[in-house]
Amino acid sequence: MKARSIVAACAAFTLALGVAADGRAQDSYPNKPVKLLIGFPPGGLLDTVSRIVGERMAALLGQPFIVEARAGAGGLIATGALAKSAPDGYTLMMINDNHALNPYILKEVPYDSVKDFAPIGFVGSTPLVFNAYPGLGLKSIKDLVEMAKAKNGGLTYGSVGPGSLPHLSTALFARAAGVSMTHVPYKGGAPALTDLVGGHINVMMTSLVVSKAHIEAGRLTPLAVAWNHRLGPLPNVPTTAEAGYPLDAAYWFGLMAPAGTPPAVIGKLEKALAETVAQAEVRKRLADMGTLVTPMNAKEFGAFIQSEMAKWRDAVKSANVKIE
Repeated sequence: MKARSIVAACAAFTLALGVAADGRAQDSYPNKPVKLLIGFPPGGLLDTVSRIVGERMAALLGQPFIVEARAGAGGLIATGALAKSAPDGYTLMMINDNHALNPYILKEVPYDSVKDFAPIGFVGSTPLVFNAYPGLGLKSIKDLVEMAKAKNGGLTYGSVGPGSLPHLSTALFARAAGVSMTHVPYKGGAPALTDLVGGHINVMMTSLVVSKAHIEAGRLTPLAVAWNHRLGPLPNVPTTAEAGYPLDAAYWFGLMAPAGTPPAVIGKLEKALAETVAQAEVRKRLADMGTLVTPMNAKEFGAFIQSEMAKWRDAVKSANVKIE
């Protein structure tokens, strides 16, 4: 009995120490700058969203959130770095839809997309806009389908890389419409957009944040929004569903930490993120970019990631996309 009592006392003491340590982690965190990784170059949608969110979280938590771009391999480099980071809350990442795509489009992914990470919370999503070069004279998705059928593979569509969301989404659209178009992959959004505006490629799905100025200036023609309802900044542009080709294609973004990060630290970050995206100024800045702010807590975000992985696993197979 005495031995069992000693064991029980030791277990209780150990538990108390753990609770105390967790509590101290929550009380003192953060006491130095927090690094916020992104997997794509500065200046794009992910960078912009990360800076807006990081700026407000820094104000709430009292330490700078420093956005660091580690571009390459569709986000694989940055995500791999996050997986190997110390689980102390000082290295985080604003992940995007590529997190759910990469396991199915890349030959080797050096981490487990679920087990090696701790979700913090979801920010929102930015539906893609199907844009065309104005010189083609296209005004609608119907026009695009008719021209694609007439040219039989002669129309080109750009993307930010093989296996990217614009690539897969356009491939799925073409499959549903029964048309053939030629894919032209780029190493990033900037060169692809430049070629689209210049007429070197015919159409491309883009985020509104990078295409809005070109649309307003008449340098791009928006044919449809790849979503289930219209976007506020483009009220007169129909959805692909309205055109007869239902397609939900959106860049999304949420905050992630390495697996093993103390629950108290995750909780503090989760609370700060929720307060950040609840701010009217933040919501307006994101909405003006065509972003739909739909907050999720850590548990909900984790479930969302797994549902997105299942969705794109089937989509990749359906589109018969192969990445060399």
